[in-house]
Amino acid sequence: MLKEIGSIFSFLTILPSSNATLENIAKYMYLFPVVGIVIGVLIGSLGFGLSFFLDPLLVSLLVVASIAIVTGIHHADGLADFADGLMVKGTKDRKLQAMKDLSTGSAGVVTIVLYLVGLIITISLTSGFDLFRAILISEILAKFSMVMMASLGKSASLGSNSPFVEFMKDKKKLSAAFIIMLIPVILIGETIGLMMFGVTVSLTLFLLALSTRSFGGITGDVLGATNEFTRLASLMVFVSL
Repeated sequence: MLKEIGSIFSFLTILPSSNATLENIAKYMYLFPVVGIVIGVLIGSLGFGLSFFLDPLLVSLLVVASIAIVTGIHHADGLADFADGLMVKGTKDRKLQAMKDLSTGSAGVVTIVLYLVGLIITISLTSGFDLFRAILISEILAKFSMVMMASLGKSASLGSNSPFVEFMKDKKKLSAAFIIMLIPVILIGETIGLMMFGVTVSLTLFLLALSTRSFGGITGDVLGATNEFTRLASLMVFVSL
């Protein structure tokens, strides 16, 4: 089990792994929230400590940079590809081809810029232990949103997403991910955490419906975009309440 967990960490972060296979990672996708907990604790602790010495905006910039470094930015790349695919007019096949294009289009660039600016501004609106709570809960929810998306969605085309969709059709795994996610969200987030969870579920269902209509299902880029969107949305809920 430790090797499998290590494979999941290597997939979602920059940590290297010599035995990670896509099928093995997909089989244990329900443990994604565990990775969210670890990332959230690490980055949240960093933000918590820095908030005592630095200006909130600078703390936020360093936190966002740390998230990008730890996660390897590959989900942000999915967000850009997702935006490019949505903006292309025409058939579902044309939209899928736009997402697979190695070059990033103008829609992708604008989306990434707006996302990063939104993330920096949002995180700068909180500090101290609240900053720790916000980052931890948002990371857990972001990882759970991908599990939920894979469980409820279907593959738009044969690709890297296919094993995840296949293995997550086991509802016991979705239930396990739900329990792993819900315990820290309730204990640490309390009422705000439940509100963040509600927004995460609603946004995930919306993105699932949008992707199904636009692409005929979900792809790896859609999963990555869902991670980024739900992270930002849940953080916005936290600082707004």
